[in-house]
Amino acid sequence: MASQDILTREASYKGPACNIKAFIAEPAGAGPGPAAIVIQEWWGLNDHVRDVARRFAREGYVAIAPDLYSRQGNKVATEPNLAAELMGGLKTEDGIDDLKATLQWMRAQKQTQQSRIGVIGFCMGGSYALRLPCESREISAAAPFYGEIPSDEKIENLGCPIFYAYGENDGWIQRADVDRLAADLKKFDKQGEVKVYQGCSHGFFNDTRPDVYAPAAAKDAWDRTLKLFKENLRG
Repeated sequence: MASQDILTREASYKGPACNIKAFIAEPAGAGPGPAAIVIQEWWGLNDHVRDVARRFAREGYVAIAPDLYSRQGNKVATEPNLAAELMGGLKTEDGIDDLKATLQWMRAQKQTQQSRIGVIGFCMGGSYALRLPCESREISAAAPFYGEIPSDEKIENLGCPIFYAYGENDGWIQRADVDRLAADLKKFDKQGEVKVYQGCSHGFFNDTRPDVYAPAAAKDAWDRTLKLFKENLRG
């Protein structure tokens, strides 16, 4: 299935504060099927995020990558200062609201009606990919990569199985918080796996960044994500 033909397009739909732009990748000629929301790193909706959406489409998913910087003019950063400014300009509540608008829009599309929807996110997007299923019951599986860990109270409301990927040498997300997530999953009887990749840094999945990209770990994390999605979004 990973080699099937795909179609891509740009989309725009109404959000709480403005029109939200998004990138869509989907299997060619497919009927209704499972869907995946791909949430950007702090850089914005760049080529790497679009590539991840295309990867999901080749696996048979209707993938949408919403631009969480739509409120800020759909900017894309290539250097950290601007990325930090853009991320800092996005309130968490606004990001969640825009993701809920994305869910609503996806539910209205004929190719995803009645579909199960999964979410994956990286860095800033990883934070949202873990937070969203704590606030919405419309997510059936979540794969947050090296994102911030919400409070215990939020984790107690987690509504789907998760796979959380973390690099041992992450300089942004604290290991103590990752360990707390693992403990919370057990404490609150939630389905999930927390995987710590030895020797890896923050951003290790991003193959456009040779300074941090770790091919073996990235492949393993991708395979685990696909397994999670297959088990919870299909059938």
